[in-house]
Amino acid sequence: MQRIVKALDLTGTVDAKHQLHLDEPLPFMGPTRVRVLILVTEEQEITEDEWLRAAASNAAFDFLQNSEEDMYTLDDGKPFHDEG
Repeated sequence: MQRIVKALDLTGTVDAKHQLHLDEPLPFMGPTRVRVLILVTEEQEITEDEWLRAAASNAAFDFLQNSEEDMYTLDDGKPFHDEG
């Protein structure tokens, strides 16, 4: 007998008691046994260099390459010296 395995992509939260709580009800009735695969995103600090590299290569900032956006020079404005 061949078993058919169906994958579902759901999200949820693991609480302080290590219990999994799904954001939405399962789309099938139980009781039934299931196999669960947990994917965890590792939180890590992004360095300034990584952030700058990501921003420099992001297409959202492509408009800054347009010469019309280059409207200021080093002679524009007045120096700001924070005395606080």
